[in-house]
Parts: sequence; structure tokens; C-alpha cells
Amino acid sequence: MILSIDDMVTSLSGVGDKRAEALSELGIKTIRDLLTYYPFRFEDLTTKSIEQIEDNEKVVLEGIAISEGTVSYFGRKRNRLSFRINCDHVIVPVTFFNQPYLKKQIEAGKEIKIFGKWDATRKQLSGIKILSSHSTSSQEAIYHTSKKIRQSTIFQLIKKAWEKYSEVIPEDFPETLRQKYHLMSFKDMIYFMHFPTKDREIEQARYSVIFREFFSYQLKMIWLKKQMKMNRNGQKIDYDVKQLITFFDSLPYELTAAQKRVVNEVCKDLKTEGQMFRLIQGDVGSGKTVVAASAILAAKSAEKQSALMAPTEILATQHKQSLDEMFDKTEINIALLTGSTKRKERNEILEQLSKGEIDCLIGTHALIQEDVLFESLGLVITDEQHRFGVNQRKVLREKGQNPDVLFMTATPIPRTLSITTYGEMDVSIIDEMPLGRKPIKTYWIRPKHFDRMTNFLNNELAKGHQVYVISPLIEESEMMDVENATALYHMYQEILGKKRTVGLLHGKMPAAEKEAIMEKFQRNEIQVLVSTTVIEVGVNVSNATLMIIHDADRFGLAQLHQLRGRVGRGEQESYCILIADPKGEKGAERMQIVSETTDGFVLSQRDLEMRGSGDIFGKKQSGLPEFKVGDIVEDFDILEKARKAAQQLIQTRAFYTDEAYTALRDDLGITEDNVMFLD
Repeated sequence: MILSIDDMVTSLSGVGDKRAEALSELGIKTIRDLLTYYPFRFEDLTTKSIEQIEDNEKVVLEGIAISEGTVSYFGRKRNRLSFRINCDHVIVPVTFFNQPYLKKQIEAGKEIKIFGKWDATRKQLSGIKILSSHSTSSQEAIYHTSKKIRQSTIFQLIKKAWEKYSEVIPEDFPETLRQKYHLMSFKDMIYFMHFPTKDREIEQARYSVIFREFFSYQLKMIWLKKQMKMNRNGQKIDYDVKQLITFFDSLPYELTAAQKRVVNEVCKDLKTEGQMFRLIQGDVGSGKTVVAASAILAAKSAEKQSALMAPTEILATQHKQSLDEMFDKTEINIALLTGSTKRKERNEILEQLSKGEIDCLIGTHALIQEDVLFESLGLVITDEQHRFGVNQRKVLREKGQNPDVLFMTATPIPRTLSITTYGEMDVSIIDEMPLGRKPIKTYWIRPKHFDRMTNFLNNELAKGHQVYVISPLIEESEMMDVENATALYHMYQEILGKKRTVGLLHGKMPAAEKEAIMEKFQRNEIQVLVSTTVIEVGVNVSNATLMIIHDADRFGLAQLHQLRGRVGRGEQESYCILIADPKGEKGAERMQIVSETTDGFVLSQRDLEMRGSGDIFGKKQSGLPEFKVGDIVEDFDILEKARKAAQQLIQTRAFYTDEAYTALRDDLGITEDNVMFLD
């Protein structure tokens, strides 16, 4: 019988249907799955002397048993195994709970090695397990388990698989890459991940596994991007550069160096035959709209139409107003189409659009309706693209012949995540704020100082300014001790009396009611707006100068920064007050960090480091790949190295022709029919 690591796990003795089902729930179906079911951590089994141990530290103690084990019973079905050992001339009491079967391994006068948790106050060890006195390994692999299968069972099955299949483990990674990046062979990598004896072996094996899985993912992302550019014949937008220069000269300000860099990146894409697929990341107020405007003008100069889709009517209307001001001295015809557009006006817009008389159509989901037809759609811009479904964005793109696509987001995503999340896109970052824009002054106060804060609130209102008040919840919750929006609304009404109008905004309101409330706030008919986090990214009320966030420690750093960005939209000095009484050190640290910096990218990176990508985005919603061993935050240096390695390899002719790279090409689905070379 020919063995293969792609055999089913049932080929191992001791794996019947029931055990195979339990393994399958852990994602283990084949021998390959089992051998690459790597431990998530290693237990240090180095024997230590009592003087070296810290309180609550897990440690291995070795000594002579000076008493037989005694089992005592207490409670319902609970028991305690107790004995003592002589360790370095110190008598140490040892206790095992609910493991009476270990008694037979304890023999007075014999050496014993125990792994457990040290209690420095009582000078005793709470035992976890008894180790073999013949064991020479200083490390033990720890695996994720389930209720149906134990740690020891998984390890024994891996050991069986290794003994039976180790000689047929293939090498699927090119020798040249292994040597260049100091990687173990696949066989060695598997062995030292499961059966290490030294720390150095673990480090090298982990590095090899992490590099390989990051490299494989990055190679797929780069290949996907390459395919999109080569296979999707876009519309070459041969724009008039003189019109762009005239447009920039007409603006009352000069673009920042970051804006100029991103404009050049976008314009370079427009000139190529391939379809643009670019994301523009820019912090709140960094000036993404003028970059979008330059792309719209470039398309117009090449007789192509543009579409700009925003998630809400308010944002769509604001984009229309901003672009009207920017294009005041040009002949660009811009129209706005939303669900509120009257039928007669809508029909006129659609007729003009189909004839090519409208150069840029701005709108909401209304843009993707069947009767919205463009004469020559060359550019699609989506604002806050994560707010739209994949199919919605696709429908808009299909209204043209492979139009260039530009995404914009004010959500700062650290480079760590953008490399993985947006691997198939080109990413442009506007990391510089326009001259003259004042940073928002942020202060953190405890709830007990709320009364002092109301004086500051009244002073801002007395100047004719407006205020946002943010709360995490709408209704009372027994699980979370937070002030809710409804209660805050009534509280601020009581504090301010009839002198000021207080409004309430939350996610359970119908869309039309939310729009009406925001319009009133924009017209200053509401001075204080109490809201949950439904306050839209991009909402621009230049008269709002104060943001008060209750229970601020309930939010992540990136979210606090997004909320804070709703103020400071005008020329006046603006402020953000965080009201929080965090219980732990991390909560206090987050409040301190957001008070000290206004750089969204710095904050998002710190947020990622403190909370992890799963906490920020949600495991299922994040769109982030799951790696067996690698962590995109902790192992970012390896991620960067693997990305550069993948970029270099995919640009070589050898990658597409040499036999050494066959396995990598097969993994990407590269055949002679779709093979492509760089010039």
C-alpha cells in the first residue's frame, strides 16, 4: 500500500467513526491536517529551584516523594490527592484536585517530577500533571481541544501519524526560497513544531511555519491583483493635464504633499489600459474629496462620465455641495439622485444622464436602480465602501464597460491590516493634514467632575456653537453599566432648560426621521444632539465645536477618533471630552492615548495592538484571513518579509517556467493558458 499524507485520518489505528467526527470538528480530516495541526503555545518544562519561582508561576519541580499520596473527598464528586516532596532540602506540599488515579505514580523515597502552579504565600504546589522522570524535553506542545477529544489524545495521534508517515512527507516549498529566507524543510518544520527539545527549535520551526503561510497568502493576493489588471481591460482615460493644472490653480489653497502624491497615483492608473482598483485612506479632514474631484475632472476631460455613491442622503448632498464649490469655475455638470428626488426631476436627470449631458452623478443606493443608465461611465467612486454590500458595488460598476474604481474611506486602518485586508487593491494613504486645520483638543474626565464640564458646555453654546453628546446604548441594559441615549437626552434637557433645543438620534429611528433630525442640526435648529454611534462618518456641521462622549472606555481607540472627527470642521477651536471611569489599567491607558494624539493611523495601530484584529472587526466580519500560527500584529515583521519575497518572486520569469515553482503555481491555479510575464 502506497502511503500519502493526504490519506484520511481513519487510516490510523484507534481512529474510528466517532473519533474521526471529533477530529473533523477541529478541521482535521487527513493525515496532512493532523500533522499541520500545530500547537498554539508551548509549556516550559524546565526544572527550576524554589528561589527562582514567582507567585502563580507555572513551573516544574523535581524532588523525592517523602509520603505516599492521600486521597480525601469533599463536596459532590470532588476529591483531593495530597503528598509532600523534598525539593532542594525544602519540604513542599503538593495537591492534585480530581485526579485520584495519580496516587499509583507516587512512591515514598522515589524521585518525582511535577508540573503545577506555585503558591508563594503557602509555599505549596497545585499540581497539574506528573511528568516522566525520563523526559528530556524542556517544552511541551499545547493544542486547541474540544469536549469530544483530549489534549493527550491529539498528541498521541500526531505521534502515530509521524511514525507511520514521516518518510512520505513531500517538500512543496522551493529550495532556493528555503535557503534565502532560512526556512526549515516541511518535514523538519512538522517535527520540531510537535516534538521540540529546545527553545531554539521552536523559534525556528514557528518562523518557518509563519513565513510560509504569510508568503502563500501574499502570493495569492498579488496574483489576484495582477490578474485583475491584466485580464480586466479597463477604459484608458486619456485626460487633459492642462485642465487639471487650471483646476488646481483655481482652488483657494494648495494641496498637501500627500494629496499631490495620491492624485499622481490615481492619474497614473487612469492613463493605463488596465482597470483601476484603488482605495484612498485618509484621516478625518485630510482632504480626500479634492482627490476624488481631480479624478472626476480627468474623466470629464476625456469625455467619460463619473458616479459617486455615498451611504446616506446627507453625505451625498454634502458631496454635491463640496464639488459644486470646487468646480465653480469649470463646465462640469453635476447632478444629485437620491430616494427623495421628485419623480419629474428624476426623469429629467435620467434622460440627461443617458445622453451624456451629466458628467458626474452623485447619489445613494438610488444609483444602482435598473433605469439609471449612463452613456459612457468611466469612473466609479464609492465613499465609505464598507457600508455597501459587495453586490451593490458590483451593480454600479456594471453600468459601464469596466470603469475605473476608486474607494474612499475615513476609517484609519493600520498598515498591518491593510496589507492583508486590501491585498488585492492598490492602497493610497493621505497621511498629512491641510495647513491651518486645528487639531481637536481632547480631555478625559471622571464622571464625578461632570458638573465642571457643564460650565464648559454652556460657554460653547453661549458662543452660538453646537454640541454632540454620544452614548453607547439606546435602552437600559442590566448587563452593562452605561448611561443610555434616552436617559442622557432627558438629562441634558433638564440641564439646559428651555434655552437650548436638544435632539435625540439613534439607530432604531426610521431613516427619514434620522435624516430630518440631522437636517435640523445642520440648520442649527437643534443645538445639542444626543446620539448613539449612528452619527455618520463624513457628516459636516462646521458650527459643531464640542463632542462629549459618555462611557468613553466602552469604545475602541479608532472608534473614539472617528466620533471625535465630527467636530473641528470649521475655523473655530474644537474640543472632545471623554467621560469615563475605567476599571482596569488598559481602559485608563486607552483614554490617555486618545487624549494625547490626533493621528488616526497611530491610534488604529495602538488599538490593534491592544485589542487584536478580531476584537476590532469581529472574527466573521473582518474579512481577515485566519492563519494557523501567524499573528498579523505580533508577527508583522515576518509578514512584511514574506510580502516582499512574494512580490519579488512573482515578477521573475523563472516563477512561471521553472519546475521548482510548480507547486506554488498549482496552488494559484496558474496554467499555460493564463500565465503572464512582466515586461
